[in-house]
Amino acid sequence: MDSVNQSFRGLTSSFQPFARRTGRLIQERLGNADEITELPQEYLELEKRVDALKAVHNKLLAVTSQYSHEGYDYPPNLRESFVDLSRTVTERVQTLAQAQSAAEAQAALTRSTTKHAPKTFAHAISRAALASAHQLPITDPLGVALEKYAVAEERVGEAQLAQDSLITSRFNTSLQNTLGTSLKFADRARRKVTNARLNLDAAKTDARNARPEKQDAARVEVEQAEDEFVAATEEAVSVMKNVLDTPEPLRNLADLIAAQLAFHKAAFEMLSELAPEIDQLQVEQEAKYREATS
Repeated sequence: MDSVNQSFRGLTSSFQPFARRTGRLIQERLGNADEITELPQEYLELEKRVDALKAVHNKLLAVTSQYSHEGYDYPPNLRESFVDLSRTVTERVQTLAQAQSAAEAQAALTRSTTKHAPKTFAHAISRAALASAHQLPITDPLGVALEKYAVAEERVGEAQLAQDSLITSRFNTSLQNTLGTSLKFADRARRKVTNARLNLDAAKTDARNARPEKQDAARVEVEQAEDEFVAATEEAVSVMKNVLDTPEPLRNLADLIAAQLAFHKAAFEMLSELAPEIDQLQVEQEAKYREATS
């Protein structure tokens, strides 16, 4: 029985401050509060900066989270067959090069494997280019060019997947971790300040309304509440400054840019290597065309 009573008293003592804060908060929102303790200007400015930093993280993640979805740039209305998606372009080109007959070439085109063909825009246009090349005679210049283009675009797609993986594992994960740790710690510290301020203002109100014989006890309670409010505010200021001063967001941005740069550099190099070959095929085709029409 004693343990039950002790548990009840413990529950009551923990509930009373909560009820007191809630009552004070309701009074303030209804405009019935007689006095509201002002927060330090430095604290208020830090709050705004922390809120802005949190908004930056959420806004960037709203976009960069798409990098974790492979098909974010895949044409929405494109329909590809199971065979199209069951083998990579490089595999098909290599298999076709080894074919000794038309029957073997046809089998190479229709044979599927369990390997996944990525659904990105670059991979899709690569598959479209290869399929188009195989609609043309094997010696047709356009078919030759399309096959070369297909291989290059598949390599571009692979570089894009590497970029997406880096951004997801480094940039996105880091921002999510910041939201779930340091920024959450700042929110928790700010809630402590709010609770301490509500307790202080409630204590002040009780002290003003206390009967003469309870004035001393009420005054002590106000002093204790003031000490708790000051301590909570100082702790929150320290936490918020730590969140705002860390170079982590800039490191994260540098990782994002590095991943994008690596991809665009790789794509530039691959297409730069391909362009002269296509130009040469075009020059040869134009020469044959002029010769045939002259």
